[in-house]
Amino acid sequence: MDYLKKGFSMAKEGAVAAAEKTKAGVEGAAAKTKEGVMYVGNKTKDGMVAGVNTVAQRTTDQANIVGDATVAGANELSQQTVEGMENAAVNSGLVNQEQEEAVALDTKPESDFSQGAEQAGQ
Repeated sequence: MDYLKKGFSMAKEGAVAAAEKTKAGVEGAAAKTKEGVMYVGNKTKDGMVAGVNTVAQRTTDQANIVGDATVAGANELSQQTVEGMENAAVNSGLVNQEQEEAVALDTKPESDFSQGAEQAGQ
């Protein structure tokens, strides 16, 4: 009977030792898994932040380009509209060609106004 007790005792010690090693191995694997997941998460977060910043900057750049093009187009359209209205007024006889030329000569650029104001002040 002693040999059975001794055999079972040795088996029990072996099982306990194996369980402790397994536990330590599982804990080590869990720690490494956690580290790996955290690393991937941080890299993914960094990549997402960089990606969002890039998209935001490109969107801002494109919005500025569209805005500039819209302003330029509106300026060109308004200039053509004014010219078209002037031509229509002259062609319909509402305004004489001589009157239009006289009005154009009377209208001076902004720089001429500022020079005139300086000369008047002297």
